[in-house]
Amino acid sequence: MISVATAVALGQASKGQTGPSSSTESKPSDSKPAAPRKVDRAAAYYHYALAHMYEEQVTMYGRSEAASKAIEQYRLAIEADPSSEFLTSGLAELYVKTGRIRDAVLEAQDIIKRDPNNLEAHKLLGRIYLRSLGDMPGGNGSDNVLKLAIEQYEQIVKIEPNSVEDHLLLGRLYRLNNDLTKAESELKTAIKLDPNSEEAVTTLAILYSDEGDTAHALQVLSSVPDGARSAKLYAALGATYEQRKDYKSAIDAYKKAIMLDRDNLDAIRGLAENLLNDGQADAALEQYRVIADANPEDAQSYLRIAEIYRRQGKYDQALENLKKADSMVPDSLEVSYNIAAVYEAQGRYDEAVKILQELVKKTEKPTETSYSQADRNNRAIFIERLATVYRQQENYQAAVDTFRKMLTLGDDNARTGYQNIIDTYREAKLWPQATAAAKEAVQKMPNDRDLRMVLDSQLADTGDPEKPLADVRSLLKGKPEDREVYLRLAIMNTRLKRWSEAEQALAKAEELATKPEEREYVYFLRGDTLQRQKKFDEAEAEFRKVLAITPQSAATLNYLGYMNADRGVKLDESLNYIKQALTIEPNSGAYLDSLGWAYFKQGKYDLAEESLTKASARMGSDPTVQEHLGDLFQKTGRLKQAAAHWERALAEWGKTVAAEVDSEAQAKVQQKLDAARVRLAKENHEQ
Repeated sequence: MISVATAVALGQASKGQTGPSSSTESKPSDSKPAAPRKVDRAAAYYHYALAHMYEEQVTMYGRSEAASKAIEQYRLAIEADPSSEFLTSGLAELYVKTGRIRDAVLEAQDIIKRDPNNLEAHKLLGRIYLRSLGDMPGGNGSDNVLKLAIEQYEQIVKIEPNSVEDHLLLGRLYRLNNDLTKAESELKTAIKLDPNSEEAVTTLAILYSDEGDTAHALQVLSSVPDGARSAKLYAALGATYEQRKDYKSAIDAYKKAIMLDRDNLDAIRGLAENLLNDGQADAALEQYRVIADANPEDAQSYLRIAEIYRRQGKYDQALENLKKADSMVPDSLEVSYNIAAVYEAQGRYDEAVKILQELVKKTEKPTETSYSQADRNNRAIFIERLATVYRQQENYQAAVDTFRKMLTLGDDNARTGYQNIIDTYREAKLWPQATAAAKEAVQKMPNDRDLRMVLDSQLADTGDPEKPLADVRSLLKGKPEDREVYLRLAIMNTRLKRWSEAEQALAKAEELATKPEEREYVYFLRGDTLQRQKKFDEAEAEFRKVLAITPQSAATLNYLGYMNADRGVKLDESLNYIKQALTIEPNSGAYLDSLGWAYFKQGKYDLAEESLTKASARMGSDPTVQEHLGDLFQKTGRLKQAAAHWERALAEWGKTVAAEVDSEAQAKVQQKLDAARVRLAKENHEQ
């Protein structure tokens, strides 16, 4: 059987013919002009009635043998009344119904050749091309058919300018063709014709959202009065608010959608997702259970339930739900990946490694050209997670070797791979190797601005900073893309304790920020810079700006909580912030250290020791963690152990670069260690 796509292509190639060029049913040619045929409408009606009868037998009873008889009668009817566009359109429609797409295309083209404004013929061709789009893979063939469809609907809206559906469809075709300006114009016309057209309103809003213009999307959706809003429109509002990270408004919109359509599982899923984004994990869990109860075979719901339990530290319940999902989709890479994530959170690193190794092996293909982009991205996720687990085990060489597998998976994945390799060497305090990896990255990807700035940052940390700073400044082009360059300059100058230069760079970056998330990062870095200068109130104000945009920013929650806990202020609030951060990232050694330190400041030494010990197991080479453990053991009367941890803290500081050393804290630890040694020596002497 000939495919729709092939038939359309053949029909287009034969454009201008009045019928199939090599068919036994084609019309004979004659070099002499044909004499006008006499119209016999009675005969035409008779043959049409027979054609219609046979056509019904095809349509209603599936009698394929009746198709030829119907076609024969249509031709006799047309012979009796050659000028009837009704009859020729009917024949073309019959060709479509019986799969003879090429004949249908040629018949419709023949009609349009005789009558360029024949609406039904244009619509028939338009429908054929639309159907063909669904049958064709991507590529030039699909692009050509899309253009043919657009051509027909452009003609249709000229002939029939007041049809909302036609303008809406043409707008969607323009959007599919990435002609967004024309798409916007057609959708606006559809809305102007019918302001209550839900399809037109939501489609235009989606167009704006896809362009990142959520303000316009929200404006379009909000223009529909509350009383005229359907469940679908409220759901679209919810998705738009979610994109803007306005989770509370998204929650409200999804709740209204569900009130109008209680069986709308997509709206319930949207509500659950935004409750989770808003930090309402228990409420989100309840909604995912509603979905699971309504559709017990929905593996995705069990995955999300498991994720919430994992974030809450309820690992057994997380695994229980993952096993349910696994029973439904036993070959799911996503389920296996999530099981590995739970094992990682439990500290069962060897079991996590085994699963992740299997995932990496399963996604391996014989040649680099065998991977689709989706294959590359999935494989990169598994490789990166496996290498990260190795790094948590402080198996740095295995981590580097694994990250290197990302380098052949495309530019974005290669960039991430190199950045992880550099970070791994830095975490291991292998500074020359980190610099060598950064130089290799720039050599292999010389046009990658981000990697060039990573190398400059590394060089500034380990040597004379002036040349790398100048190199980063040379990347400024007076364009919006300068924002990332100013952010890098701010980070580098902060590490060099050049506060004025850092703040100037952040001010420039803020001027170029156009989205909330872009301003959010500026606020975070400014908070960090102010905290390092001990301007704590100003730093807190910046961190609170971040949380106003993204309440679930784990890094910000932890930073604000630790900063205040370390000063012994707002301890209850600080503890709550740190706990929220750990709910989002339960594996973080840094957050566990913050939690332990907050407990220490509250005098809850047993809880402090539990958290600090876990932090040390995850990031034992961090001098701050060792200092905190030393202070805890001193406070609880275990001076010998305290001295050992202070010694470890000083040793770790000795391995790092100046930019990462808190010289004031280092000096205090040295004083505490010296005092402890004197006291321990005195105690030994007295014994």
